[in-house]
Amino acid sequence: MKSLKLFFISTTLIALALLVINSSAQNKVDAGKSGSGYHLIKKIEIGGEGGWDYLIVDSDAKRLYVPRSTRVDVIDIEAGKKVGEVPNTSGVHGVALDIENGRGYSSNGRDTSVTIFDLKSLKEISKVKVEKNPDAIIYDPTSKRVFSYNRGSSSVTAIDCATGKAVGTLALGGHPEFSSSDGKGMMYVNLDDKSEVVAFDAKKLEIKYRWPITPGESASGMAIDQKNGRLFLVCENKKMIVFSTSDGKVVADLPIGEGTDGAAFDPTLKLAFSANGRDGTLTVVQEESENKFSVVENVITQKGARTIALDAKTHNVYLPTAQFGPPPAPTAERPTPRPSVIPNSFVILVFGK
Repeated sequence: MKSLKLFFISTTLIALALLVINSSAQNKVDAGKSGSGYHLIKKIEIGGEGGWDYLIVDSDAKRLYVPRSTRVDVIDIEAGKKVGEVPNTSGVHGVALDIENGRGYSSNGRDTSVTIFDLKSLKEISKVKVEKNPDAIIYDPTSKRVFSYNRGSSSVTAIDCATGKAVGTLALGGHPEFSSSDGKGMMYVNLDDKSEVVAFDAKKLEIKYRWPITPGESASGMAIDQKNGRLFLVCENKKMIVFSTSDGKVVADLPIGEGTDGAAFDPTLKLAFSANGRDGTLTVVQEESENKFSVVENVITQKGARTIALDAKTHNVYLPTAQFGPPPAPTAERPTPRPSVIPNSFVILVFGK
Protein backbone atom coordinates (compact mmCIF):
# COMPACT_ATOMS: atom_id res chain seq x y z
CA MET A 1 0.00 0.00 0.00
CA LYS A 2 2.86 2.31 0.97
CA SER A 3 4.64 1.62 -2.34
CA LEU A 4 1.42 2.32 -4.26
CA LYS A 5 1.08 5.72 -2.54
CA LEU A 6 4.68 6.51 -3.35
CA PHE A 7 4.02 5.57 -6.98
CA PHE A 8 1.05 7.95 -7.23
CA ILE A 9 2.99 10.75 -5.51
CA SER A 10 5.95 10.24 -7.87
CA THR A 11 3.84 10.21 -11.01
CA THR A 12 1.95 13.31 -9.84
CA LEU A 13 5.21 15.16 -9.18
CA ILE A 14 6.55 14.16 -12.61
CA ALA A 15 3.34 15.36 -14.28
CA LEU A 16 3.52 18.68 -12.42
CA ALA A 17 7.18 19.10 -13.39
CA LEU A 18 6.39 18.44 -17.05
CA LEU A 19 3.54 20.94 -16.87
CA VAL A 20 5.88 23.60 -15.45
CA ILE A 21 8.52 22.86 -18.11
CA ASN A 22 5.97 22.99 -20.93
CA SER A 23 4.46 26.19 -19.55
CA SER A 24 7.91 27.79 -19.25
CA ALA A 25 8.80 26.75 -22.79
CA GLN A 26 5.52 28.14 -24.08
CA ASN A 27 6.12 31.42 -22.27
CA LYS A 28 9.55 31.65 -23.90
CA VAL A 29 8.02 31.05 -27.32
CA ASP A 30 5.32 33.64 -26.65
CA ALA A 31 7.94 36.13 -25.44
CA GLY A 32 9.79 35.68 -28.72
CA LYS A 33 6.65 36.59 -30.63
CA SER A 34 5.61 40.21 -30.80
CA GLY A 35 2.20 41.70 -31.34
CA SER A 36 3.23 43.08 -34.71
CA GLY A 37 5.38 40.10 -35.63
CA TYR A 38 8.45 42.34 -35.95
CA HIS A 39 11.63 40.90 -34.48
CA LEU A 40 15.38 41.06 -35.07
CA ILE A 41 16.22 39.11 -38.23
CA LYS A 42 19.92 39.87 -38.44
CA LYS A 43 22.67 42.37 -37.75
CA ILE A 44 24.82 43.78 -40.53
CA GLU A 45 28.20 44.56 -38.98
CA ILE A 46 29.66 47.58 -40.78
CA GLY A 47 32.15 49.14 -38.37
CA GLY A 48 34.30 52.00 -39.59
CA GLU A 49 34.47 55.56 -38.32
CA GLY A 50 31.88 58.31 -38.51
CA GLY A 51 28.38 59.03 -37.29
CA TRP A 52 25.18 58.53 -39.27
CA ASP A 53 21.80 60.08 -39.97
CA TYR A 54 18.97 59.37 -42.46
CA LEU A 55 19.38 56.17 -44.46
CA ILE A 56 17.37 54.96 -47.45
CA VAL A 57 16.64 51.64 -49.22
CA ASP A 58 16.69 50.97 -52.96
CA SER A 59 14.38 47.93 -52.95
CA ASP A 60 14.99 46.93 -56.58
CA ALA A 61 18.79 47.07 -56.37
CA LYS A 62 18.71 45.61 -52.83
CA ARG A 63 20.98 48.37 -51.59
CA LEU A 64 21.00 50.48 -48.47
CA TYR A 65 22.57 53.96 -48.52
CA VAL A 66 23.96 55.05 -45.15
CA PRO A 67 25.43 58.56 -44.56
CA ARG A 68 28.69 58.32 -42.52
CA SER A 69 29.99 61.86 -41.86
CA THR A 70 32.44 62.11 -44.80
CA ARG A 71 31.04 59.46 -47.15
CA VAL A 72 27.96 57.39 -47.96
CA ASP A 73 28.35 53.68 -47.22
CA VAL A 74 26.53 51.45 -49.73
CA ILE A 75 25.33 48.11 -48.31
CA ASP A 76 24.17 44.99 -50.16
CA ILE A 77 21.21 44.06 -47.94
CA GLU A 78 21.03 40.46 -49.21
CA ALA A 79 24.73 39.73 -48.76
CA GLY A 80 24.81 41.81 -45.57
CA LYS A 81 28.03 43.66 -46.39
CA LYS A 82 29.39 46.97 -47.61
CA VAL A 83 29.95 46.99 -51.38
CA GLY A 84 31.07 50.55 -52.00
CA GLU A 85 30.92 54.16 -50.94
CA VAL A 86 30.34 57.67 -52.23
CA PRO A 87 33.34 59.72 -50.99
CA ASN A 88 33.82 63.44 -50.32
CA THR A 89 30.41 64.12 -48.80
CA SER A 90 31.47 66.28 -45.87
CA GLY A 91 28.94 66.31 -43.05
CA VAL A 92 26.47 64.19 -45.04
CA HIS A 93 23.00 63.87 -43.50
CA GLY A 94 20.85 62.07 -46.06
CA VAL A 95 20.48 60.57 -49.52
CA ALA A 96 17.71 60.92 -52.12
CA LEU A 97 17.26 58.46 -54.99
CA ASP A 98 16.09 59.20 -58.53
CA ILE A 99 15.83 55.58 -59.65
CA GLU A 100 14.42 56.44 -63.08
CA ASN A 101 17.54 58.37 -64.06
CA GLY A 102 19.97 56.24 -62.05
CA ARG A 103 21.16 59.08 -59.84
CA GLY A 104 21.63 59.63 -56.13
CA TYR A 105 21.86 62.92 -54.22
CA SER A 106 23.58 63.46 -50.88
CA SER A 107 23.11 66.48 -48.59
CA ASN A 108 26.56 67.58 -47.43
CA GLY A 109 26.03 69.68 -44.31
CA ARG A 110 29.55 70.99 -43.83
CA ASP A 111 30.24 72.31 -47.32
CA THR A 112 26.72 73.56 -48.22
CA SER A 113 26.43 71.28 -51.22
CA VAL A 114 24.53 68.37 -52.73
CA THR A 115 26.57 65.67 -54.45
CA ILE A 116 24.94 64.08 -57.51
CA PHE A 117 26.31 60.58 -58.11
CA ASP A 118 25.74 57.60 -60.41
CA LEU A 119 23.84 54.78 -58.68
CA LYS A 120 25.75 52.03 -60.51
CA SER A 121 29.33 53.26 -60.37
CA LEU A 122 28.84 55.48 -57.27
CA LYS A 123 31.03 58.07 -58.99
CA GLU A 124 30.37 61.77 -58.53
CA ILE A 125 28.67 63.47 -61.46
CA SER A 126 28.57 67.00 -60.09
CA LYS A 127 28.05 69.14 -57.00
CA VAL A 128 25.29 71.69 -56.52
CA LYS A 129 25.73 74.62 -54.14
CA VAL A 130 22.79 75.13 -51.78
CA GLU A 131 22.31 77.17 -48.61
CA LYS A 132 23.75 76.62 -45.12
CA ASN A 133 23.79 73.12 -43.57
CA PRO A 134 21.68 70.98 -45.94
CA ASP A 135 20.12 68.24 -43.81
CA ALA A 136 17.07 66.24 -44.94
CA ILE A 137 16.85 65.55 -48.68
CA ILE A 138 14.03 63.98 -50.70
CA TYR A 139 13.17 63.13 -54.31
CA ASP A 140 9.68 64.06 -55.54
CA PRO A 141 8.64 61.97 -58.57
CA THR A 142 5.77 64.34 -59.50
CA SER A 143 7.89 67.46 -60.03
CA LYS A 144 11.00 65.39 -60.80
CA ARG A 145 12.95 67.51 -58.38
CA VAL A 146 15.17 66.85 -55.40
CA PHE A 147 14.58 69.07 -52.36
CA SER A 148 17.48 69.92 -50.06
CA TYR A 149 16.31 71.23 -46.68
CA ASN A 150 18.89 73.72 -45.46
CA ARG A 151 18.64 73.73 -41.69
CA GLY A 152 21.21 76.46 -41.12
CA SER A 153 19.36 78.95 -43.31
CA SER A 154 15.76 77.78 -42.65
CA SER A 155 15.17 77.18 -46.35
CA VAL A 156 14.65 74.54 -49.04
CA THR A 157 16.47 74.40 -52.39
CA ALA A 158 14.90 72.66 -55.42
CA ILE A 159 17.19 70.82 -57.84
CA ASP A 160 15.93 69.92 -61.33
CA CYS A 161 16.81 66.27 -61.94
CA ALA A 162 16.92 66.72 -65.71
CA THR A 163 19.59 69.43 -65.61
CA GLY A 164 21.21 68.82 -62.22
CA LYS A 165 20.87 72.52 -61.46
CA ALA A 166 19.31 74.41 -58.56
CA VAL A 167 16.13 76.10 -59.80
CA GLY A 168 15.02 78.01 -56.72
CA THR A 169 15.14 78.40 -52.95
CA LEU A 170 12.20 78.97 -50.61
CA ALA A 171 12.43 80.50 -47.13
CA LEU A 172 10.53 78.31 -44.63
CA GLY A 173 10.58 80.48 -41.51
CA GLY A 174 12.02 77.80 -39.24
CA HIS A 175 14.45 74.89 -39.02
CA PRO A 176 13.43 72.04 -41.37
CA GLU A 177 13.80 68.50 -40.04
CA PHE A 178 12.20 65.98 -42.41
CA SER A 179 9.87 65.99 -45.39
CA SER A 180 7.32 63.95 -47.34
CA SER A 181 5.67 64.24 -50.75
CA ASP A 182 1.97 63.55 -51.33
CA GLY A 183 2.68 62.38 -54.90
CA LYS A 184 0.39 65.11 -56.25
CA GLY A 185 2.71 68.09 -56.24
CA MET A 186 2.61 69.10 -52.58
CA MET A 187 5.54 68.84 -50.18
CA TYR A 188 5.34 68.76 -46.38
CA VAL A 189 8.15 69.57 -43.94
CA ASN A 190 8.53 69.61 -40.14
CA LEU A 191 9.87 72.82 -38.58
CA ASP A 192 11.12 71.52 -35.25
CA ASP A 193 11.86 74.89 -33.63
CA LYS A 194 8.34 76.12 -34.45
CA SER A 195 6.45 72.83 -33.88
CA GLU A 196 4.79 73.39 -37.25
CA VAL A 197 4.24 71.65 -40.56
CA VAL A 198 4.68 73.70 -43.71
CA ALA A 199 3.02 72.63 -46.97
CA PHE A 200 4.38 74.07 -50.21
CA ASP A 201 3.87 73.66 -53.94
CA ALA A 202 6.72 71.60 -55.42
CA LYS A 203 6.67 73.39 -58.79
CA LYS A 204 5.88 76.97 -57.81
CA LEU A 205 7.90 76.90 -54.57
CA GLU A 206 5.08 78.70 -52.77
CA ILE A 207 3.96 78.03 -49.21
CA LYS A 208 0.30 77.03 -49.15
CA TYR A 209 -0.28 76.20 -45.49
CA ARG A 210 1.42 76.51 -42.13
CA TRP A 211 -0.11 74.31 -39.43
CA PRO A 212 0.69 73.84 -35.71
CA ILE A 213 1.17 70.24 -34.56
CA THR A 214 -0.19 70.67 -31.00
CA PRO A 215 -0.10 68.58 -28.79
CA GLY A 216 3.11 67.43 -30.50
CA GLU A 217 6.34 69.30 -29.86
CA SER A 218 9.47 69.60 -31.98
CA ALA A 219 8.74 66.93 -34.59
CA SER A 220 11.73 65.31 -36.28
CA GLY A 221 10.87 62.22 -38.35
CA MET A 222 7.96 62.26 -40.80
CA ALA A 223 6.25 59.63 -42.96
CA ILE A 224 3.15 59.73 -45.15
CA ASP A 225 0.18 57.59 -46.13
CA GLN A 226 -0.39 59.10 -49.57
CA LYS A 227 -3.64 57.22 -50.21
CA ASN A 228 -5.44 58.48 -47.10
CA GLY A 229 -3.63 61.81 -46.82
CA ARG A 230 -2.13 61.17 -43.39
CA LEU A 231 1.21 62.39 -42.05
CA PHE A 232 2.95 60.62 -39.19
CA LEU A 233 5.07 63.04 -37.15
CA VAL A 234 7.32 61.70 -34.38
CA CYS A 235 7.95 64.28 -31.70
CA GLU A 236 10.40 65.14 -28.95
CA ASN A 237 7.68 64.91 -26.26
CA LYS A 238 7.18 61.18 -26.97
CA LYS A 239 4.16 61.51 -29.21
CA MET A 240 3.30 60.39 -32.72
CA ILE A 241 0.94 62.93 -34.22
CA VAL A 242 -1.22 61.71 -37.10
CA PHE A 243 -2.04 64.70 -39.25
CA SER A 244 -4.53 65.27 -42.09
CA THR A 245 -3.00 66.75 -45.25
CA SER A 246 -6.39 68.00 -46.43
CA ASP A 247 -7.12 70.41 -43.56
CA GLY A 248 -4.10 70.33 -41.22
CA LYS A 249 -6.03 68.81 -38.33
CA VAL A 250 -4.64 66.31 -35.82
CA VAL A 251 -6.37 62.96 -36.31
CA ALA A 252 -4.58 60.99 -33.58
CA ASP A 253 -2.12 61.48 -30.73
CA LEU A 254 -0.21 58.29 -29.84
CA PRO A 255 2.51 57.51 -27.27
CA ILE A 256 5.97 56.53 -28.52
CA GLY A 257 9.40 56.04 -26.94
CA GLU A 258 12.01 58.66 -26.16
CA GLY A 259 14.74 59.98 -28.45
CA THR A 260 13.06 59.50 -31.82
CA ASP A 261 14.52 60.91 -35.02
CA GLY A 262 12.93 58.75 -37.69
CA ALA A 263 9.53 57.54 -38.90
CA ALA A 264 8.33 55.20 -41.64
CA PHE A 265 5.01 54.02 -43.06
CA ASP A 266 4.29 50.72 -44.81
CA PRO A 267 1.29 51.26 -47.14
CA THR A 268 0.74 47.52 -47.68
CA LEU A 269 0.72 46.49 -44.01
CA LYS A 270 -0.73 49.85 -42.93
CA LEU A 271 1.87 50.15 -40.18
CA ALA A 272 3.66 53.29 -39.01
CA PHE A 273 6.98 53.13 -37.15
CA SER A 274 8.91 55.37 -34.77
CA ALA A 275 12.59 54.64 -34.05
CA ASN A 276 13.26 55.64 -30.42
CA GLY A 277 17.00 55.88 -29.86
CA ARG A 278 17.12 56.82 -26.19
CA ASP A 279 14.77 54.01 -25.17
CA GLY A 280 16.10 51.50 -27.69
CA THR A 281 12.62 50.65 -28.96
CA LEU A 282 10.61 50.61 -32.18
CA THR A 283 7.03 51.79 -31.75
CA VAL A 284 4.67 50.02 -34.17
CA VAL A 285 1.33 51.70 -34.91
CA GLN A 286 -1.54 50.06 -36.79
CA GLU A 287 -3.67 52.16 -39.14
CA GLU A 288 -7.09 50.55 -38.69
CA SER A 289 -8.86 53.17 -40.79
CA GLU A 290 -8.05 56.68 -41.98
CA ASN A 291 -9.19 58.02 -38.60
CA LYS A 292 -8.37 55.16 -36.24
CA PHE A 293 -4.86 54.26 -35.09
CA SER A 294 -3.48 52.16 -32.24
CA VAL A 295 -0.08 51.29 -30.80
CA VAL A 296 0.54 47.59 -31.38
CA GLU A 297 3.71 47.40 -29.30
CA ASN A 298 7.19 48.72 -28.58
CA VAL A 299 9.72 46.25 -29.97
CA ILE A 300 13.09 46.17 -28.18
CA THR A 301 15.90 47.29 -30.50
CA GLN A 302 19.14 48.86 -29.19
CA LYS A 303 20.07 52.19 -27.64
CA GLY A 304 21.03 54.72 -30.28
CA ALA A 305 18.75 53.30 -33.01
CA ARG A 306 16.97 56.60 -33.72
CA THR A 307 16.65 56.72 -37.54
CA ILE A 308 14.95 54.20 -39.80
CA ALA A 309 14.55 53.06 -43.41
CA LEU A 310 11.76 50.84 -44.75
CA ASP A 311 12.01 48.32 -47.59
CA ALA A 312 8.48 48.50 -49.03
CA LYS A 313 8.92 45.19 -50.88
CA THR A 314 10.13 42.96 -48.04
CA HIS A 315 8.56 45.10 -45.26
CA ASN A 316 11.85 44.94 -43.36
CA VAL A 317 13.05 47.99 -41.46
CA TYR A 318 16.68 49.02 -41.02
CA LEU A 319 17.92 50.72 -37.86
CA PRO A 320 21.52 52.00 -37.58
CA THR A 321 23.25 52.18 -34.20
CA ALA A 322 26.51 51.48 -32.37
CA GLN A 323 28.03 50.96 -28.94
CA PHE A 324 28.66 54.15 -26.97
CA GLY A 325 31.20 55.50 -24.53
CA PRO A 326 31.06 58.65 -22.39
CA PRO A 327 30.12 61.95 -24.08
CA PRO A 328 32.87 64.44 -25.01
CA ALA A 329 33.29 67.67 -23.06
CA PRO A 330 30.53 70.25 -23.66
CA THR A 331 31.25 73.20 -25.96
CA ALA A 332 29.43 76.44 -26.72
CA GLU A 333 28.25 74.91 -29.98
CA ARG A 334 27.20 71.61 -28.33
CA PRO A 335 26.33 72.19 -24.66
CA THR A 336 24.89 68.66 -24.36
CA PRO A 337 27.01 66.50 -26.70
CA ARG A 338 25.99 62.98 -27.65
CA PRO A 339 27.91 60.03 -26.19
CA SER A 340 31.04 59.06 -28.11
CA VAL A 341 30.80 56.10 -30.50
CA ILE A 342 33.07 53.15 -29.73
CA PRO A 343 35.25 52.61 -32.85
CA ASN A 344 34.16 49.90 -35.30
CA SER A 345 30.95 49.16 -33.40
CA PHE A 346 28.57 50.55 -36.06
CA VAL A 347 25.82 48.08 -37.04
CA ILE A 348 22.57 47.94 -39.00
CA LEU A 349 19.75 46.12 -37.19
CA VAL A 350 17.32 44.43 -39.56
CA PHE A 351 13.79 43.90 -38.19
CA GLY A 352 11.06 42.05 -40.03
CA LYS A 353 8.25 39.55 -39.67
